[in-house]
Amino acid sequence: MQKVNTRDITPEIWTSPKGKFASMDQEVSVALGRQPLSTDLNERHPFDVEICRIPPGKAPCPFHSHSAQWEFYHVLSGRGQVRDAAGLTPIEPGDAFLFKPGEPHQLVNDGSEDLVVSIVADNPIGESCHYPDSGKWLVRSPTRTVLKSGPMDYLDGEE
Repeated sequence: MQKVNTRDITPEIWTSPKGKFASMDQEVSVALGRQPLSTDLNERHPFDVEICRIPPGKAPCPFHSHSAQWEFYHVLSGRGQVRDAAGLTPIEPGDAFLFKPGEPHQLVNDGSEDLVVSIVADNPIGESCHYPDSGKWLVRSPTRTVLKSGPMDYLDGEE
């Protein structure tokens, strides 16, 4: 058995160029040996687990949906909102929710402290994402390419 403690996982800090999006992510599955770009299912793992810390006033990523991936969220601390096709729903510690393929979603921290969420996602090979706000598509096979009428930057049209 392989074991890690999240206190020993160094967070990956990410901020978009214009600062609209930001997060500090502890990739638990990667610490347990997951190889995200591998197509070997033994190296890829059947699911991905991370702890996502979202600073006040930020979202970790643009509003998007997945073509094949399921995502489960559990709020550990902080408060915020989750955006889906129906609008915004307040979230707080203890809340859990699930997005199936095709359901657009986004977390937003509108609180005064970090919003900390545990995320579990399956890992389909050949996954793609749609970004309704900008009309883009991200295609993974296994690397990622963002498309509209041709290749473009991940954040084009989002900030």
